[in-house]
Amino acid sequence: MKTPAWFLALAAAGLLRAAAPAVDPLEMQVADLVARPQVTVVHFWAPWCPNCRAEMDPPVGWAKFLADNPAVQVVFLNIWHKGQDPAPRLAAAGLGAQPNLLLLTHPNPSRLAADRLNTFLGLPVTWVPTTWVFREGKLRVAFNYGEIRFAVLQQMVDDARSEWEH
Repeated sequence: MKTPAWFLALAAAGLLRAAAPAVDPLEMQVADLVARPQVTVVHFWAPWCPNCRAEMDPPVGWAKFLADNPAVQVVFLNIWHKGQDPAPRLAAAGLGAQPNLLLLTHPNPSRLAADRLNTFLGLPVTWVPTTWVFREGKLRVAFNYGEIRFAVLQQMVDDARSEWEH
């Protein structure tokens, strides 16, 4: 007995769908945020990282940036965290209660190069801290290596707010 061609096509399509990689719900959540019309800053950090801690120091740290930019959504994504709880570090820096701050922790805590998170939103993540500025789903600026300077970040956010055609 011959198997109908339509049955084989349906079976093959089912196999192809099953082989497709699963979509990370955390990545989907951030993708939805950066797709919005407002400027969104995605900041990758880890509680053990000295440069990440230095960025949080008042009076010019993240708390001031958030207060000065209430229309900018900022996502802190705790990666390579070795299972460390970020709450004490964030609380010490006065971070957590801001309405324009979303705190997320990636479920993979590994810092080992072979195991850790190496891409996010299809972009490479090679260092912490890393800070990306988006508007309308487009990456406008990427600071991929090290501590952010807030005057520079402010300028990049202001530039991202303006019309930008490419």
